[in-house]
Amino acid sequence: MKNYLLLVLVFIFTPFFSDACTNYLVTKTASVDGSTMISYAADSHIRYGELYWRPAADWEKGNMRTIYDRGTNKPLGKIPQVPHTYKVVGFMNEHQLAIGETTFGGRDELVDTTGIIDYGSMMFIALERAKTAREAIKLIIELLNEYGYASSGETFSIADPNEVWIMEIVGKGVELVYDKKQKKYVNKNKGIVCVAIKIPEGYVSAHANHSRITNFPLENMKNSISCKNLDKIFDENIEVVYSHDVISFARDKKYFSGKDEDFSFSQAYAPINYSAARGCELRVWAMFNEISDDMAKYWDIACGNDLENRLPLCIKPNRKLSQLDLFKFFRNYMQGTELDMTKDIGAEPSGMPYRWRPLTFKYEGKEYLNERVTVTQQTGFSFVAQMRSWLPNEIGGIYWLGVDDAGSCVYTPFYVGITKPAEKWAEGYGDILTYKDDAAFWVFNRLAHFKYLFYNRVMPEIEKHQSFLENKYVEYVDIIDETALKLYKQSPEKAAEFLTEYSCNNANSLVDYWKELNNFLLVKYLDGNVKPEENGEFLRNPWGYPKKIIWPGYSDEWKKTLIDNTGDKFLMR
Repeated sequence: MKNYLLLVLVFIFTPFFSDACTNYLVTKTASVDGSTMISYAADSHIRYGELYWRPAADWEKGNMRTIYDRGTNKPLGKIPQVPHTYKVVGFMNEHQLAIGETTFGGRDELVDTTGIIDYGSMMFIALERAKTAREAIKLIIELLNEYGYASSGETFSIADPNEVWIMEIVGKGVELVYDKKQKKYVNKNKGIVCVAIKIPEGYVSAHANHSRITNFPLENMKNSISCKNLDKIFDENIEVVYSHDVISFARDKKYFSGKDEDFSFSQAYAPINYSAARGCELRVWAMFNEISDDMAKYWDIACGNDLENRLPLCIKPNRKLSQLDLFKFFRNYMQGTELDMTKDIGAEPSGMPYRWRPLTFKYEGKEYLNERVTVTQQTGFSFVAQMRSWLPNEIGGIYWLGVDDAGSCVYTPFYVGITKPAEKWAEGYGDILTYKDDAAFWVFNRLAHFKYLFYNRVMPEIEKHQSFLENKYVEYVDIIDETALKLYKQSPEKAAEFLTEYSCNNANSLVDYWKELNNFLLVKYLDGNVKPEENGEFLRNPWGYPKKIIWPGYSDEWKKTLIDNTGDKFLMR
């Protein structure tokens, strides 16, 4: 009984932190070159941007894998290792399987505090053990039902070179019963309810911290199966997989009482409210609005004013998308709309589209919000995973990684065939509490913080270099592919060596480049002044001093705001 009471106290008083993230999903025929792509911005105030890298490995019988909670690093438990695990580069494995996520939370009472696999560990376990999206989905369902799910509601993007899936899962909470055989209390509700849907060819999807799956076809439809028939997932005609009790469990919990065909996963397990619409669906709307001419009708729900007219799960874009498009989507701050973050007083004199946390604040008894848009200062890292079916896996998979704020990062390519990580991007090269002056994360952070001080001066400079580098990297892909493929035909090992040298040298050189840019812009904009320069060379007078110092001052919009708030306080007399 003591164990039961302790568990209840832990459940009530343990805070559950969810990182606010954004994902985009692109199918083969919706991309410019036939790639599948998913992207993921890991937005967290404690997440350190680095390149995760795990070599393939063989394990003896009896080896156990320790599960560490991704939010706290606390050990949760152990599960048996499998005989062989695959190489993992970031969130993509050697078979071009990639996974991203966003946390939607859902109903608090459904968190299973007895579970031992959290969402982050589940992602890496799936990448270590699965070759395809379908294998990953099957594995996720089986493992979380066996060992219990230790996180709140989660949406996964899961893609391989041929298919793109969206999957949503939530736990079943805790109902303890005494097991006489084990002589301890166990959770009667261990496991998950879930739905996974294949994104139709030619379509794109997105999710951003709120459940996106509403209605879905049930098992009597030819392309849908429940988890009772999970082995049928490898039938290519199957496009929907769901827990056999996803509806009955919701009925038991009084979350749903209608007809089965009217069941909405989102409405049952994560009912939408104002904050979910304004802070989450708004980011999905922003991406869809970039590639659709039909998003005006969903503006009200994006703003939290109409919670009934839900955004579609996926849309057919008005053009085919490239990795450069996905980079751009991560940099959205609602520009061109009435919610443009640069247009209100919160932007400060420099027109900065960022707001410091917390997301909401109170004044005179009323609660207000700081807009939650896609681009944000606390991004630890973001990636675009590009999977290409027509190339060998080592060459076909490219993991485009950026660290820190997506607005001022540069996405650099790491081929999945690499045999080691780039030193300045490697896991453990510095951390969120350990500054290292040539670690990629800290170098990009240094310039980002200078950008926040003088946004409308520094950001155009950053964008110029950012665009130059990212376009160059994309242009080089065909050349690197061609060279790597020739080497691969001679020896896969030679191709891997070449791809490693290219990916690592390119990434480490980018850090040096960005460090120099940081130094240059510090000199140029020191103390709010502007020192004139031409082609990167500062102009001097005949005696060696700066030729002329420019004082940019403030915009007329800011001057008006100041005068409106202070009247004649600063009027010259």
